[in-house]
Amino acid sequence: MASAIIVWQLTLCEICRHVVVATDYTVGSPSGGWDTTTDLGSWSSSQTFIVGDNLDFQFGPTHDVVEVTKDNYDSCGTGNAISTTTTSPARIALTSAGTRYFICGRSNHCSLGMKVQVNVVAASTPTTPSPPQTTTPSSPTSPEAGPTSPSPPPPATGTNVEPPSSAISLKMTAGTMLGFGFLVMLLSL
Repeated sequence: MASAIIVWQLTLCEICRHVVVATDYTVGSPSGGWDTTTDLGSWSSSQTFIVGDNLDFQFGPTHDVVEVTKDNYDSCGTGNAISTTTTSPARIALTSAGTRYFICGRSNHCSLGMKVQVNVVAASTPTTPSPPQTTTPSSPTSPEAGPTSPSPPPPATGTNVEPPSSAISLKMTAGTMLGFGFLVMLLSL
């Protein structure tokens, strides 16, 4: 009986370890911020953003955060913006895998480099390694074919959107589960 409880607790701890990994990223930090002088492309490419993480944009009154499509990102256009946030700090929850695009819609700030592309990957789940499979290599697809599926749009549209932080919910759930596991362990002694 005691060994079954210990195995259950170890399993619970492993699950919690994978759940409590959400990170809050302050855009451009530690050496810069959401401004025209920070190399936001290099900053973004040096990060690994996972579903459940959050982006925190901190900026002054002469800036904003506009989430846009790839076309608007490339052209620095704000037409048909997905969301616009004019107050700082702005927290953006990364709720699904895919690429998201953010620009400053004020003046010519975007053309001065105040834009960031964020590639969000799905959270990994613990798996048991499978044996290697032998497969015949397939022929590569032509580059003209493009991506197989478009990035899903973010869930919110509007002004000053502040979605709830899924990272906080996950951390609270994991903490509750971990606390329950320790309680069971103490009661079994």
